[in-house]
Amino acid sequence: MTSFDTATMLPADWREGTFLGRLDLGEGPTPVLLGGGMAYDMSHAAPTVADLVDAGACDPARGTVLGAAEDVLARAVLLSPVDLQCIKAAGVTFAVSALERVIEERARGDADQAQAVRGGLEERIGGSIRSVVPGSPEAAALKAALIEDGMWSQYLEVAIGPDAEIFTKAPVLATVGSGAAVGVRSDSHWNNPEPEIVLLSDRNGKAVGAALGNDVNLRDFEGRSALLLGKAKDNNASCSIGPFVRLFDESYTIADVESAKVLLRIEGPEGFLLEGESRMSEISRPPLDLLSQAFSEHQYPDGIVLFLGTLFAPTQDRDAPGRGFTHKVGDVVTISSERLGTLVNPVATSRDSPAWETGISALYRNLAARGLVGPKATPFAG
Repeated sequence: MTSFDTATMLPADWREGTFLGRLDLGEGPTPVLLGGGMAYDMSHAAPTVADLVDAGACDPARGTVLGAAEDVLARAVLLSPVDLQCIKAAGVTFAVSALERVIEERARGDADQAQAVRGGLEERIGGSIRSVVPGSPEAAALKAALIEDGMWSQYLEVAIGPDAEIFTKAPVLATVGSGAAVGVRSDSHWNNPEPEIVLLSDRNGKAVGAALGNDVNLRDFEGRSALLLGKAKDNNASCSIGPFVRLFDESYTIADVESAKVLLRIEGPEGFLLEGESRMSEISRPPLDLLSQAFSEHQYPDGIVLFLGTLFAPTQDRDAPGRGFTHKVGDVVTISSERLGTLVNPVATSRDSPAWETGISALYRNLAARGLVGPKATPFAG
């Protein structure tokens, strides 16, 4: 992506908020803030987004004015807004997605079997799983009843049990931003986007902002075996975040995340159209509880980003009746939310997506050559 239209990609109230992200202005990845309609280079306050958050330096006054945001973004390359944070994800946090995971499991990853499994499963446990609070006595009673009825699943365990599913989605620096292609494995035949809200935390597990994300998923791989989760989730270009992280302040708080609607639109090269929405009000675990579980017995000195899960599981038939949805190369996935903006990614195979070549060592070589780290660095004095 070589240009960015603020009018269509940022929320209507973007000039009233503070947005954190990364641009390539010609020298390499640069942390930036958008505030009051202006763009600020924050690289001399802190060379990375992780350092900027850790130093509590997300204040435009500590940066260098680049110009009006519309002008800067029109000529810069937009990158994923995060860098050194670990990329984590919470799975099965909505009742509908829990049922879909059970369907994948019982269908053994075969899309042709999904429709028959879905009907029976929804009829038997759909209502009860929607009403129960995870980890509650009622959830324990439902679990006992389902075990007795032969309906228990490892996915129901994380849906209604005390422990959330928290997994590593992608390596550090492997996420892509808005405009870049997202990848699905070339040998996957049943897959889908997962439109989600993503929390950005500091090293202490404090949520500092939120963005949109696409946790691309391979339903056939995970359905064959939960032990294939790594192959289902972590592939080249399989994770997008953006366009920016909206920082929490008096006008935008975690309450806005909890009440948000996340819209999804998929446009296929053959004219196919699929639309849906995910309502965060239906999440089964509070977002801050998920974040707390991620940090319960693990430290993340550069912070994390945490995908909060999705209500949306596409079942609309695309090709043959009963096979549901799967991606095709050339699809365009648009994820949007009123207070966070719009994340747009075309779909390619992971094999044909641009190779991921900028790892941690490459990033620091670039920062050192620019005098942002090392003996030549001149940190912003404030």
